[in-house]
Parts: sequence; C-alpha cells; structure tokens
Amino acid sequence: MPANLLPLNALMEPLRGFVAVGRHMSITQAAHELCLSQSAVSRQVQALEQRLGVKLLQRGHRAVTFTAEGERLFREADAALRQLQQAVTSISATNIPQPVTVSASIGLTSLWLLPRLGRFQQQHPAIDLRVAASNRLVNLDVDDVDLAIRYCASADAPNGARRLFDEQIAPVASTQPGRHHLQSPDDLDGSVLLEYDDARRPWLQWRDWLQARSWKVRPKAILRFTQYDQVVHSALAGQGIALGRIPLLGSWLEGGQLQLLDTPGKPQGTDHAYWLLQDNRPHRDGVLAVVSWLLAEAGIT
Repeated sequence: MPANLLPLNALMEPLRGFVAVGRHMSITQAAHELCLSQSAVSRQVQALEQRLGVKLLQRGHRAVTFTAEGERLFREADAALRQLQQAVTSISATNIPQPVTVSASIGLTSLWLLPRLGRFQQQHPAIDLRVAASNRLVNLDVDDVDLAIRYCASADAPNGARRLFDEQIAPVASTQPGRHHLQSPDDLDGSVLLEYDDARRPWLQWRDWLQARSWKVRPKAILRFTQYDQVVHSALAGQGIALGRIPLLGSWLEGGQLQLLDTPGKPQGTDHAYWLLQDNRPHRDGVLAVVSWLLAEAGIT
C-alpha cells in the first residue's frame, strides 16, 4: 500500500459514524440511526480524528459543529457513501425483489393499516411489504424507508405530501344495551371516560370536548393512556367511552364492535389530517403499487 493511502477497512466504520453525525448534527440521533450507543459513535469520530491528525467536530454542550476540515470531509464522504449505497441497491435490485417499507405511527399501524393488510396481500401477493411502526419521525432521504404516513396540520404538511383523509372526532363505545346517545351532560354522569394522554392533542381529551359544549359532568373515572390504540382497545373491552378518531375505526364500526354515540352536531373536525410521504429515489414498481393501494384504501375510508 502506498505510504499516503490509509487502510480502507480501518476507515469505513469511523467514516460511517462521522457521516451519520454530520447528517443529523447530533451524536444522539446518529447513534439511534446506527443502533449504537452515543459513546460508541463518539469513539468512532475520535478514532477518525486521530487517524487523520485533524479535528473534525467542535463539541458544545448541546450541539456539534464542523471544523473547516470536518465540513470538507463530510461533503465528500457523504456523497461517496450515498453513491455506494445507490450502486449496491441498483445491482441487488436486479436479482432480489426489494421489500417496500412503510413507516407509520403505532396507533395508525394498529388501527388502520393492520386490518387492511389482508386485502393488500390478496391484491399483491408478490410484493414484500414491511411495516415500520414508530412514533419517531423518519427522514425519507436517510432512513431505509420508502413511504411514510404522517399526522399533522395542513400547514405543516411537507411539499409533495398527499392527503389521505381528514381527522374526525366523536364519542364511541362498545355495543352495549341502553348506551346509544349523549344528548345532555346527564348521559355522561357516572361513566368512565377514556382519553389519550398527550397534551399536544387536546382535541382527543374530554376537557376540550366538554368545554366546547359547555357541559359539566361527574364521571365515575377518567382512564388515560399513552398510546391511542390503547384507548380504542379499552373501549372495545367495554371499559368506558372514548373520543374516537372515526377514520381509524372503520373496521370496528362496520363490524359492530364499536358504535358511534348519538350526540348533538356532527363529528368534530380538526386542522390535522393524515398524509402520505414518498422518498425522492427512483420509484420501483412495488412502491408505486403500494402508493396506489394506500390511496385506494384512503378513498374507502
């Protein structure tokens, strides 16, 4: 090996760690992407700095920034790694069918996607569909994800996002004799109320729903859950009344396991909706098929 060349096998892992830090400008997020500890990623960057004999990152209390040498190396290494990944993907794609990965929140996956996967398998038996359920927002340009379904306000929807369906909120409960309507506060007195414990989603909490109607009630109890699908499963078990996200509950409403309670006015809308995001890579036939299927299912919803 010429004296001015560094051994490639000794550089690849530290380079991957350094590039991951540079893409996120965060050691914590880089560690999450690489499935490593923060200390392991820090050691990779330090090893690269020692081998090159230059400082690549300035480490602050809560952030990292590039040195001039670090910024130059990141631009070149990031581009090279992306080209290598694209080359490997294009070669492997000619021999092995690539799975189509869809990222969605835990609640949306459990309540909307999973009940529909049987129809997808019947229509597209040759497509290997991978569902990645996570409440973490993915980066389609970096993460190994083809499509993502995200819930956000219309003003926050990324460019190119396709609207799947809007949010609609209404009280739901399991099918029980004598429980069909909520026409006055008295109908909620003594009931168990189920709600999603997330301050960012006040429209899924009973206080906002009751205040909008100027109702004062004396519930038996309020049960709060950190995942929305837990709220729904509690309602299915007959444990109380939930504020149902109607587009997500079609399977149970149609099947009779849940019922919409008769309330004054129509289901409540919000400024939020569910959006389909697609990466910027060349569109494979499998990805296009999944996009068409998701849009068709959203139309049914």
